[in-house]
Amino acid sequence: MIRQALDQLKHEIPLLDYLQAHHWQSTGRLSRGRWMGLCPLHEDHKPSFVVDTNKNLFYCYGCGRGGDVIRFAELFHQVRFPQALGLLCQWRGMAPLLHETTRLYIMQLEHHAEAVAYLHHRGVRSPELIEHMRIGYAPGGCLRGWLTQLGYSHHALHQAGLVTAAGYDAFTYRIVFPLENNLYGRSISATAPPHRFLPGSKGGLYSWDHVRRYPEVILVEGLFDYAVLWQAGFHNVTCAMGTQLNACQFRQLCDGMRTIYLAFDADTNGSGQRATQALAHRLREQRLRVCIVELPQGHDPNSWFANGADARQFQALLEAARS
Repeated sequence: MIRQALDQLKHEIPLLDYLQAHHWQSTGRLSRGRWMGLCPLHEDHKPSFVVDTNKNLFYCYGCGRGGDVIRFAELFHQVRFPQALGLLCQWRGMAPLLHETTRLYIMQLEHHAEAVAYLHHRGVRSPELIEHMRIGYAPGGCLRGWLTQLGYSHHALHQAGLVTAAGYDAFTYRIVFPLENNLYGRSISATAPPHRFLPGSKGGLYSWDHVRRYPEVILVEGLFDYAVLWQAGFHNVTCAMGTQLNACQFRQLCDGMRTIYLAFDADTNGSGQRATQALAHRLREQRLRVCIVELPQGHDPNSWFANGADARQFQALLEAARS
């Protein structure tokens, strides 16, 4: 039975689909259902990674590793076999569930003045930006009923982290941003923890498929930092959702020769600055050009723009970082 369950899981998750969902750089199709590309498991500058879609297997001629989709998940996410199974099961079932959840929260946003007022307070005003980021609002008390009507069980919702064991919405009074197989919720209530993710990985760099084509990339900590910069016209910005990049995010930054502008928070306790220096050192070891953007003391990009800064002033910081 265990072998049958594993075979079924591998059948339901084609390896090529999983690779493409995790930003694999394919260089083209070979004969008989095989594909070639850069290896996502090590620093690869010459295509050496082959995927056989008929057998649902991969092999890298560079690092010598190969296997099925489960083995790839182990290596890519740097987890053990049971954790890899959990990630794959979550990935298989989460996409449609998160799509419906996001759709409800997007509809809720315009009906709650307190949520719109919070966004304005954080400097987020552009309808184009709100549509681009698919920003929504979780008022609480409506998600379980919505998803139950669509056929999802309480067990599935609880397993995904969307509702509590008692059936209450996990995201309540939160601005919600959909991520790659996850959600981020920022509380607008002073009595709740400010940040919430669903269980599991926060995924890769935000909007990386769009940003990766730029020769210069601005990396920020938070989604509100991303929002105000994108709104100001800096569409080469991406977000790590924290200062500690996961293995996938670091590989993404290093998947081509580019200049990275680090625009982390200028914390009064120096934590953002220390994280900046540590990441800059790691990136420079990968032969990338790194420029450190020095924001005014005590500010992050979001707070700086919300307090009146504009695109011209931020551009001046970028230019100063080059020198």
